[in-house]
Amino acid sequence: MRAAAADLGVATDLIEVDDGRPTGLFLREALPDGRRRVHYYRAGSAASALDTVDAERVLAARPRLVAVSGITAALGSGPRRAVFALAAGARRAGIRLALDPNLRPALGPLEDQAATVRELVPYADFLLLGTDEAGPVFGVDEPAAVFAAARRAGVGETVLKAGADGCFLPEDVHVPAVPAEVVDPVGAGDAFAGAYLAARLRGAGPLEAARLGADIAAGVVAVAGDTEGLPEFGQ
Repeated sequence: MRAAAADLGVATDLIEVDDGRPTGLFLREALPDGRRRVHYYRAGSAASALDTVDAERVLAARPRLVAVSGITAALGSGPRRAVFALAAGARRAGIRLALDPNLRPALGPLEDQAATVRELVPYADFLLLGTDEAGPVFGVDEPAAVFAAARRAGVGETVLKAGADGCFLPEDVHVPAVPAEVVDPVGAGDAFAGAYLAARLRGAGPLEAARLGADIAAGVVAVAGDTEGLPEFGQ
């Protein structure tokens, strides 16, 4: 995994190896009707042992942006502390923070996960949430109402992901999904979020970044696997 990341130009110096714990794993099962069933094996993983010291290591590297997920906060008390320490430390240090709720029923009651996300929202410079997550987090799911709720909570920039319907930006902006023959839909949201944030860090505006995100998501769903359809910048 480290070698694969390095081959893609991803820095690996902050990766810590825990010799006593396995790497978390999830497997996708292709069902006869075309759906995917996901099996998670996270219990006792290295990531489940994250704590505030890991947040301190990340902040010490002075990144331009940190991205946090509701999944990490739902893995246990240590990971939750790590996420909140990272969010608070990033705010103090002037480091931008991106938040993706990633609500997952397999990780516990959605109400509890949504409550945790609401606590994190005020730290977010970028909030990328799905239309299915807006209701649990904000109590509203209509785009204008979601953006208003996010602004009241102090979010700098919000993107509402709508799956096959593309995404919404403030001021009634709708970016349609790029047509694609869907082979494997898993990973589209992460691909969109990664492309959007990468584009914003490279100076693109929200609309241009959202269009790039739609392009990348379309490439990912057109092949089996989360990363096989990811291009490199310039492609």
